[in-house]
Amino acid sequence: MSRLILVRHGQSVWNAENRFTGWVDVDLSEKGILEAQKSGQLIKNLNINIDVSYTSFLKRAIKTLTAILQENGLELKFNTSWEINERHYGSLTGLNKEEMKIKLGESKVHQFRRSWDLRPDPLDRKSPYHPINIKTYKEISIDKIPDTESLKDTYERVINFYKQEIENKTTNNNILISAHGNSIRALCKYLFKLDNDQISKLEIPTGNPLVIHLDIKNKINNCKYLDHERAKDLVVF
Repeated sequence: MSRLILVRHGQSVWNAENRFTGWVDVDLSEKGILEAQKSGQLIKNLNINIDVSYTSFLKRAIKTLTAILQENGLELKFNTSWEINERHYGSLTGLNKEEMKIKLGESKVHQFRRSWDLRPDPLDRKSPYHPINIKTYKEISIDKIPDTESLKDTYERVINFYKQEIENKTTNNNILISAHGNSIRALCKYLFKLDNDQISKLEIPTGNPLVIHLDIKNKINNCKYLDHERAKDLVVF
């Protein structure tokens, strides 16, 4: 039996400030650093080998993965891919969620955050927050870089990458993915065959590893969050 371990990065500075973050390269908060370290300790308690690791281009996910590997005494060797970045929030990027509820209404903000195929307005390409203006993405073809995304868009890029690069490695390997709320929601929708209503209700806690046990045919045997107290009422699959 192999394991697929999904970890949303520890709390970021903008998570703490309740801002739409998306592709902006925001660092971990002090709480987030502790969550990342605890994730590593929880995984260490499984007493298993981590064979392959993946993360996004964003430092909050990279630093979370680094902390996990360090806690497990593992070499800091991993794969990075922009395809498992957080959802791009378009013109909402950097804005405070509570302030947007006042401006746009709570229902509209909830739609932007949780609907399946609604995109926020595009982010101005002159914005310093736009990936085309960030050095990290200079090697990515500009036609692949979004101005905004729905969860559906995020799902398509994440799952295309998962099918091409990860799925065939899950047999006989324990794989760790350190990513983001929406990229992990996309993976959960695919893996657990969730419908659009279920995925809209799915919350992904920061810094709490979700361990998925796979049989020799890559079918899910069972799954569990390692920090049980922080996972109450979160699991819908």
